This record gives sequence, structure tokens and C-alpha cells, in this order.
Amino acid sequence: MSAQLESYDPRNLHLPEEDLLRSGHLACPGCGAALGMRLALKALGPKTIVVIPACCWAVINGPYPFHALGVPVLQVAFETAAVSAAGIRAALAVQGRDDIAVLAWAGDGGTFDIGFQSLSGAVERNEDIIYVCYDNEAYMNTGIQRSSATPFGAWTTTTPEPDIKPEPKKNMVEILAEHRIPYAATASIAFPEDFVRKLQKARSIKGTKFIHLWISCPAGHKSEERLSVHIARLAVETGVFPLYEVEYGSKYTINHEPAFLDVTEYLKLQGRFRYLTPEDVDFIRRSVAWEWQRLRAKAAMGSSLPPPPAPSRRIMPVASSSEG
Repeated sequence: MSAQLESYDPRNLHLPEEDLLRSGHLACPGCGAALGMRLALKALGPKTIVVIPACCWAVINGPYPFHALGVPVLQVAFETAAVSAAGIRAALAVQGRDDIAVLAWAGDGGTFDIGFQSLSGAVERNEDIIYVCYDNEAYMNTGIQRSSATPFGAWTTTTPEPDIKPEPKKNMVEILAEHRIPYAATASIAFPEDFVRKLQKARSIKGTKFIHLWISCPAGHKSEERLSVHIARLAVETGVFPLYEVEYGSKYTINHEPAFLDVTEYLKLQGRFRYLTPEDVDFIRRSVAWEWQRLRAKAAMGSSLPPPPAPSRRIMPVASSSEG
């Protein structure tokens, strides 16, 4: 283990104290999505309305009136998280309420696949919402079927050995950034202060904000529950999941320089990768290096570009503050 990982001490965290995730929720032991929601509500506070489509969190929250969140929740159809959040924002605008954050909270299936049309439409209209995709890299709630967020080489029930998933993971942040939205970012449950800061920054910006949150799923990743945060940290420190922000589709900021541990440190702790051959692992290693080359090039190019010009015939939400 690297010195960087050995020196990590969770007791040094500086997070908001208020906790809006109640005990008794229905998440699996070690569920990264539960930790992610807890951090999200710490960041956004009680003046938040959460929209949840069909996903693990539609179960975790529990049946009314025993739901686990201390904020209003609207559960909606699988494909409608973004458009439902936009509708709530419109209703709040009619009431003159701009002090409430509207958070769409969806899994990778409801974001990368089934909900993508709704999300792209809302983003194209620059709806003033925060959209968080908590990504456990498969349809875990319905039995671990592959999604377009499932990475190359992962076992799922629809990509069983020896036919493990041959396609790479869809790059959702890049797709959303190409919509020229004010703010898109990646985050990890293993870097809670970074995630909280990004949510608070998103709340200060008008228009669509998208955060791609990588989470652990012991049931679907075939990993030990006690290692959930450790595996999430390894996803970052091996370079598999970089932490960065994109403002207006052009300004890239890399938030954390990884230790670049070998990818095997991350892969070996998850049973879903047990069928990889040495050639597969080498392909993943080379892909990580290539993606980082591309990300660094975009960060270098974007630092010299101004924000794109605003349309002359349309009222666009303008960032009230683009700084954290």
C-alpha cells in the first residue's frame, strides 16, 4: 500500500454536522449509495427536495411514512428523474422560491441508459437542477445486469464468464460537458470533502449541474463490505476514476493527482473482475494511461479558452459564482 493511502485518516474530515439520513434505512451493508446520499444532504442541507427514479435508492428510502430522509422526496418513473426535477424547479419559481435545492438522484441505469433522453432534454434547456448519478456500474437493484456504465471486463448476470463485458464504459461527464452546461464533475465517496465542496459549488450556480459519483456495491462488485471506501479510494488512486470538474464544457480542472498505483490493486479486491486474463489487465492499464493523457490535454487546452458565448435570443441562466 502506498504511503499516500497509509497516511489517510478519516478523523481529519471537516464535514457539515447536520445529518439528514436517518438510521433504519434499507441499504445493504457497505452500500456506497447510502454514504453518498448522507454526504449529499450534509452538503445541501434541509432546504432540499430529492427526486428518485427507479433504482436502489427507491428501496433504500423505505415505504412512506417510514422513509429514511429528513427532506421531501418524490419517487418517479425510471426515465423521468431530470424532467421531474425540472418540473419541481418550475413550480418553485412560480412560488418565488429560489432558496430550495432540487436534487435528482439516480443510478447509472437511470442516467446512462433509460433516463438519458430525459436528462439530455433537461440539460439542453439548462434547467436549474442538480443531478447526481450514483454509479455502481450495473443494474444492481434488479439483479446485476450490465449497463453502459459497466466497465470493460466486468462480470454481470448478462455478461457472464467467459463472455465478460467487451465494451468500455460510457463517458457520461464528457457527454454532459458537450451540452455546454455550467458545471459537470466527478466525485467519490472516498473523498467526502471534495464531494461536499462540489455540491455546495453546484448549489451556487444557476443552470444544470451534473455530478458523477462513483460508489462501491459489495453485492454487485463481489467485494467485502468493510472494503467499500477502500475500493472507492483505489478507483481514484489507480487512475481508473479521475476526479475533475468541467465548467461550460471547456474549463477542465483536475482536483486530485493520483498515486497511480497499479490497476491490479483495484481489480483484485472485486470478484466481478476475477475472470480477467493478463492481457485484459494490460489493456485496462493502457486504457487508463490513455484516458489520463486525454484528460490532461483537455485541462491544458481549456485553461486558455473563455466560456462559450451566450445565445443572443435566449435567456440563459448565468452562473452567480463559478468559484468554490
